[in-house]
Amino acid sequence: MKIYLGTDHAGFALKEKIKQWLGEWGYDHEDLGAFSYDAEDDYPDFMHKVGEKVSQDPDNNRGIVLGGSGQGEAMVANRHKGVRATVYAARVLDLELVKLMREHNDSNVLSLAARFVPEEDAKEVVKTWLEAPFAGEERHVRRIAKIDL
Repeated sequence: MKIYLGTDHAGFALKEKIKQWLGEWGYDHEDLGAFSYDAEDDYPDFMHKVGEKVSQDPDNNRGIVLGGSGQGEAMVANRHKGVRATVYAARVLDLELVKLMREHNDSNVLSLAARFVPEEDAKEVVKTWLEAPFAGEERHVRRIAKIDL
């Protein structure tokens, strides 16, 4: 599994922390930008890069995208075939929600709301999301197959 990272200015500092954690945990990852803080950058520029990479092998590649709310970032990533971006924006840590993103939806892109998720929660969210398996039950497989037209 390779993990691709993308952010705009709102998530830049948290992305740098996530890169550090991924390295510590032994995950192969690639930063697709932003590479420096620029308050005028545009999130779609970076989210499309992540979406493209994940869509090349959606069963094995994963992405983590960050922005202020995580919503627009997920919308952009989801424009790419085979990408299933889910948003985590909870102010109160909810790891059961994170597990369901993987178990039921086979989420391959995690979109984090950098302005709402504290750093210490983000670390637990990312680790849980990476480690949670897809349940593979027929009903979930059937539903996921209906996403891409």
